[in-house]
Amino acid sequence: MEAHLTGEFAHLRHRGGPGDEHAFVPDRMAWERELASGGWTCVGWPEEFGGRGLPLDLEVAFHEEYARAGGPGRAGLIGEGLLGPTLIHFASPEIQQRFLPGIAAGEEFWCQGYSEPNAGSDLANVSTRARLEDGEWVIDGQKVWTSLAQWSDWCFVVARTEAGSERHKGLSYLLVPMDQSGIEVRPIRQITGTAEFNEVFFDGARTAADMVVGAPGEGWKVAMGTLAFERGVLTLGQQMAFQRELEHIIAAARDNGTWNDPVLRDRLVALQIRVRIMRWNASRALRTDDQAQLPREAMINKLYWAELHRDMGEAAMDVAGAGAMLTRYSAAEEGDAGELEMSADHKLFFFSRSDTIYGGSNEIQRNLIGERALGLPREPR
Repeated sequence: MEAHLTGEFAHLRHRGGPGDEHAFVPDRMAWERELASGGWTCVGWPEEFGGRGLPLDLEVAFHEEYARAGGPGRAGLIGEGLLGPTLIHFASPEIQQRFLPGIAAGEEFWCQGYSEPNAGSDLANVSTRARLEDGEWVIDGQKVWTSLAQWSDWCFVVARTEAGSERHKGLSYLLVPMDQSGIEVRPIRQITGTAEFNEVFFDGARTAADMVVGAPGEGWKVAMGTLAFERGVLTLGQQMAFQRELEHIIAAARDNGTWNDPVLRDRLVALQIRVRIMRWNASRALRTDDQAQLPREAMINKLYWAELHRDMGEAAMDVAGAGAMLTRYSAAEEGDAGELEMSADHKLFFFSRSDTIYGGSNEIQRNLIGERALGLPREPR
């Protein structure tokens, strides 16, 4: 990292993480190829699939050191961390041979087609449909909150492929090329002024009949496997980012004197303790079983870090004091509202408001913990 995150890549240090995913995307794609040239993508994948086959402890060490050195947010994160392990676990050899090399080489980039306007946290409610026609899947529907869709080559799409099916049944996990006339991507402008999320519209989009992971109708099982990998080792970089953000907040408190407020200082100490707990719980939960399901102790992770990050954003504003109310707009062309310019603290505060919603809202996370981790009965409808 010391030798390579320099020169043309120096400006990427600590850029491209959550809330900053729009930053320097073409440069971060080039960085993926730089990593791949030394064999530093997909380090935990088995060697036969293009990885290093690192044991879990060394994979953890790699991701923590990558984040500590200022490694940018991975443009290939979705391919490497979500789709790749899913293909290794569920896909046919032909699918594996077609897609895994491109991910490992940093040459093909992916987005995730899960959420819909009426199927966010409740993924089983998806209504995007696909039908077989002349040897191809024809897809109609809409996805939303699709990170990096405007830069992606492919999308893995959960679609309903059995007419009349409901909930978890009749879904398939399709691999769909993004560069075609049947797909429209519309960026979503957020409160931070950035637009890394998108709406994606499928209007007769097509993909080959064999571009399905698992068998048709097994999409729910495969999709849940992907979510299990999403909560895996790549989250360690996120924890390091939280630590860096908290260090910034503490440094600001020391500089402006708010550290001398015992109540605020106690809040910051409590946040430091919570960041440490987040790391240790995530480390003990870094495994999946043969069915690609999370262990019970991993099921609290998303709820835990969402509330932690929200509280960090609020603490950052309280440390900033009256200055937290100041933002300004950049110069804009006539008829354009301009772009809101804000400090790192403002970005943290605004973006962390979404942490308790995306990836499964806090309410849904509590349901999952109750039902799947604790075995509590579902409330009758």
